[in-house]
Amino acid sequence: MSKRSLGLLVSLIIFGLSLYLLVTGSSILLLSLSDSSNIPLGTFTTWLGMIALPFLFYFTMNRLREPESKTDRVFAFLLKILIILAVLWIPISYLLSGNMSNTFTEKAEFQGGQLAMKIFWFNSYFTVAAPIVLAMFLGVYSLFRKRSKK
Repeated sequence: MSKRSLGLLVSLIIFGLSLYLLVTGSSILLLSLSDSSNIPLGTFTTWLGMIALPFLFYFTMNRLREPESKTDRVFAFLLKILIILAVLWIPISYLLSGNMSNTFTEKAEFQGGQLAMKIFWFNSYFTVAAPIVLAMFLGVYSLFRKRSKK
């Protein structure tokens, strides 16, 4: 099995498992990873799923691994930025919420407050949606590129 196939398989399994657990609301997500019960397993399964998503596109699209044109290099660069953003999701979330369970309150302070919660949700949605949107743009670009070559 090639490195690409293995990477794709691992990314697909991690993303699929993470998505399944989140969609079903599995009680496994609430298991604590520490004695103090403040680090839920769901935080890490979500994080791994967020990292696996852009890697699915990376391992699926050869043009993103080995860009030939200037446009392909731009798409590949943007995908690498999105991978870095996904890796940084936990540290960013911790800085915003002040805890590993990503809970927020009505307090006036920034960390753990309502503004931080809005930024957290924007960051979370963006981290998931951006690789999908990037792949869609790449697909549309590929269609127009093929038509213009005919």
